[in-house]
Amino acid sequence: MARTLIKSGIVVTMDERVRELRRGDVLIEGDRIAAVAPEIDAGDAAIIDAAERIVMPGLVNAHIHAWQTGLRGVAGDWTIPHYLHAMHAAIAPGYRPEDIFIADLVGALSQLDGGVTTLVDWCHNNPTPAHTDAAIAGLAESGVRALFLHGSPKPDPKPGQPHFSEIPHPRGEIERLVRARLAGDGLIGLGMAVLGPAYSVYEVSRHDFRLARELGMVCSMHVGGGAMRTPDGFPRLVAEGLVDDRVNIVHGNSLADDQLRALLDSGAGVTVTPEAELQMGFGDCLTGRLRALGAAPSLGSDVEASLGSDMFTVMRMALQTQRNLDNQQVLARTGRAPERISIECREALRWATLEGARMAGLDDKVGSLAPGKQADIVLLRADDLNLLPVVDPVRSIVLHAGVANVDTVIVAGRPVKRGGRLLYGDLARRKAELAESSRRVLGAAGLRH
Repeated sequence: MARTLIKSGIVVTMDERVRELRRGDVLIEGDRIAAVAPEIDAGDAAIIDAAERIVMPGLVNAHIHAWQTGLRGVAGDWTIPHYLHAMHAAIAPGYRPEDIFIADLVGALSQLDGGVTTLVDWCHNNPTPAHTDAAIAGLAESGVRALFLHGSPKPDPKPGQPHFSEIPHPRGEIERLVRARLAGDGLIGLGMAVLGPAYSVYEVSRHDFRLARELGMVCSMHVGGGAMRTPDGFPRLVAEGLVDDRVNIVHGNSLADDQLRALLDSGAGVTVTPEAELQMGFGDCLTGRLRALGAAPSLGSDVEASLGSDMFTVMRMALQTQRNLDNQQVLARTGRAPERISIECREALRWATLEGARMAGLDDKVGSLAPGKQADIVLLRADDLNLLPVVDPVRSIVLHAGVANVDTVIVAGRPVKRGGRLLYGDLARRKAELAESSRRVLGAAGLRH
């Protein structure tokens, strides 16, 4: 069994039993963390010198549409109505399986480059099994850990066809994936990206929730972008006992307090994508309302076609927008600036690590550095100009760090980035393939590249 010792780093574990080590070691045996301590004698283990490095858990991007990687910048000035029609009715139908493959591959490599070791790929452009297989193949080739959420395309219906809101999730395709592609305990897991009450009739929501529960899968849905297709859908699903801790709400800004409370009491979680929600006019992120109800968000970057997917930025934006809302409430109530900050940086880092892992059903495996967990580890260069001096490593990560500081990324004990460079073998060719795919897909939709 391969053994590697990460030696003499500033260790941020996100494990309450250890928290931070100003100087510490992390021992990896095979794909797991064997020990975390101030000093470890590991004999003949390979050494990674972590002096002047912050050692931290890999980040978790809990909501990203990786199939849109080749469309970056296209939707930067779009509203939500523009996005919903142009993306799903005009652009998405032009994708071939090979376009999905290269987008997911390069998108996942980009996430690894930025310190994300686990991503939740919300894939809703899979009109054929070949498209789905291509997306999963792209993720697998990258070396990332992923939860692949199988969604459904949303084209304009042709005469005589039902609207997508009336079409249940395809049981046969989900069962095929379970049998043929995602059996076992590898790096790629499977869940369902369903329409939910916001985008489907109630009978479809009930069908999809039941299917996800039957198969023990994460069941994730968007809630945002206008009036809900079935306004009383969530209360009815809760009443039928179909909401549990595998149900994931993305956005949810407009949910009434009683609906939000009922969902949380039933075990559901919420993923916040702050920048997308600001651009699309969804309203204030749910972060503060979740905290008031004793819950916490996971974080995602969301729309690759319009927003950067740097999770350091996502984390900062989620934290600072809620701090501002909290500050304004204190000012309105007292007429004075608050004497204490409302949310500490450690909590925001938890949103981007442990809470993301919990959303994906992986909190027993990833999200913190603890013996027995998978060795998904990131090293940041603490001596870079934008980080030094590291007075408090958690605050340095949350408020100062970025993609440029990511030196080393390890997934399941295997390095995928070292010395600031991805170890993927043929990156130049894959980048060229993505550019060509982008030109073709956008040209087919009548959009200039």
